[in-house]
Amino acid sequence: MTAYQAIETSPKTDATSSRIADDMPMLRAAVDLTRDIAEARPAIYWSDMLGSAAVGYAALAAAILLDNPWAATAAGLISALALYRALLFIHELTHIHKDALPGFRTGWNLLVGIPLLTPSFMYEGIHTLHHARTRYGTVDDPEYLPLGRMKPASLPTFALLAMLLPPGLLLRSALLVPLGALVPALRKLVWERASALSINPAFRRRPPEGAFARMVFWQELGASAWAIAVLAASWAWGWRPLLIAMAVISVTAVLNQVRTLVAHLWVNEGEPMTVTAQFLDSVDVPPPGPIAELWAPVGLRYHATHHLLPSVPYHSLAEAHRRISAHFDRDATYHKASYVGLWPLMARLVRSTMGRGPT
Repeated sequence: MTAYQAIETSPKTDATSSRIADDMPMLRAAVDLTRDIAEARPAIYWSDMLGSAAVGYAALAAAILLDNPWAATAAGLISALALYRALLFIHELTHIHKDALPGFRTGWNLLVGIPLLTPSFMYEGIHTLHHARTRYGTVDDPEYLPLGRMKPASLPTFALLAMLLPPGLLLRSALLVPLGALVPALRKLVWERASALSINPAFRRRPPEGAFARMVFWQELGASAWAIAVLAASWAWGWRPLLIAMAVISVTAVLNQVRTLVAHLWVNEGEPMTVTAQFLDSVDVPPPGPIAELWAPVGLRYHATHHLLPSVPYHSLAEAHRRISAHFDRDATYHKASYVGLWPLMARLVRSTMGRGPT
């Protein structure tokens, strides 16, 4: 039984996304209008990632060291938002060409991925499956569940389960991965079921091969060494810093899970979809509304446009959206993927789970 068959669903909506034909003029225009902005700019990537990480770690230190609970809480929230932005560069790592940003993958893993126990292999080789033409929205898509057809109670459960991510990652790297080096069956289980940032419980990850397997080895080694060192330091000097850090990362994880809830409309029933159908099942939240840059940073407020142009770097998506929007009339297909904000999207998703349709 697949995850799609096993979930308890609400009555069907009238969505027929799998039968939407491709809008070829839109697809051609999207590519033609963005050719000159499709190159990743190292100065933007490095300064943004390093600045976000620096603010995140400095605010985390303040949250741990400050005695005033209100000041510590404010510092913790700043840390959660900054580390959230730094973490989401893992999404860019899955799309940029390996030669586009020399050293960036290594730098991100050393500064963000390994310290936060989410090295880049957890997303690399996974997210590209979500963009595959024949996989998106099907049972073979690791990042898709028909949430719009599930019961309403599934939505808060889906979001709040993210609070368990920090202790889960710590357990994985400090205990399960080292034990897996000794127990092949456990190693296979951990790799298949607990080594990917996916939401589809039916997904099983294939064994790594070649250069990717070597990268996984070193990233796993670094994450395990760091997790064990953190636990040893906490045992020796007290658990308060670790507990505060885990609380901050829990906020980050919940925020990302909420963003995930509104990244798509989640109404496909498992059939392959055209590129245009995938685009219309995805969401743009363009300006005005600066708060979207907090809950969907690093270009993810333009998630639908990203599905049209997955190789365009995050810093060019706003300009890509502006150009394509200006190219088409207001009733064109491209404008149908734009929404006004987080709460209207959440309300739409709740209505969909209640079988009331998207209006």
